[in-house]
Amino acid sequence: MIQRRFVREKVLQAVYAYIQSGEPISHIMNTLINENLKEDADALRFGERLFALTLEQIDDWNAIIEQHTKNWEISRLALIDKIILYISLSELTNFPDIPTKVTINEAIDIAKKYSTAKSGRFVNGILDASLIQLQNEQKISKTGRGLIG
Repeated sequence: MIQRRFVREKVLQAVYAYIQSGEPISHIMNTLINENLKEDADALRFGERLFALTLEQIDDWNAIIEQHTKNWEISRLALIDKIILYISLSELTNFPDIPTKVTINEAIDIAKKYSTAKSGRFVNGILDASLIQLQNEQKISKTGRGLIG
């Protein structure tokens, strides 16, 4: 069984490859998502969905991130940090079975692993503020034990 952390990391790599290379989504999906997750059907479904939804909503995520980065243009943010935020915002809003705390903690850990020394704190701050905004706008629906909050 593939852990969701591994899937999130593959999605990070896939979004990065897509943005940097301009290759067709289908090519990126086949080489980075499908090839790495083909042994676990649940992980593959999660990875494909997270990748597709993240790319579909990048403009929405940029708008949210811009609201929470004071005196800082989004174009100046580290690309890896932006992608981690995109993926996390997609997960927060589109996966009702994943607790918000899990999404944020995973994003912090991935930022620490793949980005700068200060990225964990930065990602945490933006996601905390974005979570409050999205909850106020009723764009996050989490139900079930351990999922609310």
